[in-house]
Amino acid sequence: MAEHGMDPGFRTRVRSGEQSAFAVLFEECGRAVYNHCFRLTGDWAVAEDCVSLVFLEAWRLRAKIDAEGGSLLPWLLGVATNVVRRHWRVARRHRAVLEQMPPPASLPDFAEELASRLDDQERIAELRRVLSALPRADREVLALCVWSGLDYAAAAEALGVPVGTVRSRLSRARARLEKLVDRNLVTNRELVRTAGQREGDDQSAEGETR
Repeated sequence: MAEHGMDPGFRTRVRSGEQSAFAVLFEECGRAVYNHCFRLTGDWAVAEDCVSLVFLEAWRLRAKIDAEGGSLLPWLLGVATNVVRRHWRVARRHRAVLEQMPPPASLPDFAEELASRLDDQERIAELRRVLSALPRADREVLALCVWSGLDYAAAAEALGVPVGTVRSRLSRARARLEKLVDRNLVTNRELVRTAGQREGDDQSAEGETR
């Protein structure tokens, strides 16, 4: 929200339920919310459904937005994280039923866009299989800090936890991923490198501000 995030009246407009303000919010943050949902679910169709739920939930919770502050993206990503959590709770309740259903028919490769989406989904699915060894809290911090590029403070706002908790979770997740790399899980090498670089960048930035 580079344009409206610093507008002191924008949060008030969203809090009051102004439709044009929500339209701007969706336009400027919708893609980032979708990417976050996709990375947590590994399924582009589920991610699209979650995005709709995120903005419905944002409308319902709009009165809880602080009047002061910058971009609403961290708050939206926090709402998105909770929406995905609820999705997985519902999925677990119905897993036994879904496993009894016949597999869906394979789709013809009739469009480059679809093929690209399926490739992305396969990569995310592979990564999710690797990350499934991590606790949910660690996966969420990785999604926010590494994939969505939030700093510690913004990730803490999104998750509703102290900044120190975000730091410890990210450090713990990185250490666990390094152990998985030792088991020759190649997919993790790139993630560990990215997470390590992100942590180093944040520490450098802190050093500059001190």
